[in-house]
Amino acid sequence: MERLSDPADPDLDPENAANDYDGFGEAYAAENETSLVNAHYERPAMLALAGDVSGRRILDAGCGAGPLAAALRDRGAVVTGLDVSAAMLALAGRRLGDGVALHRVDLRDRLPFADGEFDDVIASLVLHYLEDWGPTLAELRRVLRPGGRLLVSVDHPFVAYTFQESRPDYFATTDYAFEWVIGGRSAPMRFWRKPLHAMTDAFTAAGFRLSAIAEPQPAPAARELFPEAFRDLSRSPTFLFFVVEAGHTGRL
Repeated sequence: MERLSDPADPDLDPENAANDYDGFGEAYAAENETSLVNAHYERPAMLALAGDVSGRRILDAGCGAGPLAAALRDRGAVVTGLDVSAAMLALAGRRLGDGVALHRVDLRDRLPFADGEFDDVIASLVLHYLEDWGPTLAELRRVLRPGGRLLVSVDHPFVAYTFQESRPDYFATTDYAFEWVIGGRSAPMRFWRKPLHAMTDAFTAAGFRLSAIAEPQPAPAARELFPEAFRDLSRSPTFLFFVVEAGHTGRL
């Protein structure tokens, strides 16, 4: 997706239907299938961090149209998906069939799962939609077994910091509005940027132990497909990845 900054545009008012995946879900899903940042960067990096998932019970929190859920399922995981967008879940259902349970859930709400139900939770490019990670991380911790993993990818905090003019206070949690141009149409978006220490503090406060922070490179095969964009992506961070582990009750 092309990302255009125009925070002064009234159409980018945060209260004016930003992040409406029900409105542009099909176009987004189609581009997500083959784009450099999704198909050749974020998903391969997330799957590499996940490692051997055979037999593991995995919640794909913010599954969208299901490409990551499908890849995890094909690697032997028992996958459950959730998303807030009905349109995206309909696309995921068509892709995944009856073998993957799908739930329409807002990650700011209580999750419809038992305590300790999952071995892993994957939150792929979803937490930056939330101003306050606390309640969401507490719920994700609850549905993980002790020792289970939460794998997270978010917009790198430098992305929004260097993207906006004038630049925001790096140490503050700030929202930023922009447009995605998808399938020839404009979609207003709104994300939240946090400094790195605020992210790690949020994980710790929710009962997680930090296992890994990653700033991966795009898959080498993408060099031939997207030569100029590959070069740019290889030289500047776009996403930041975390692996954190759920501590035992009462311990970090």
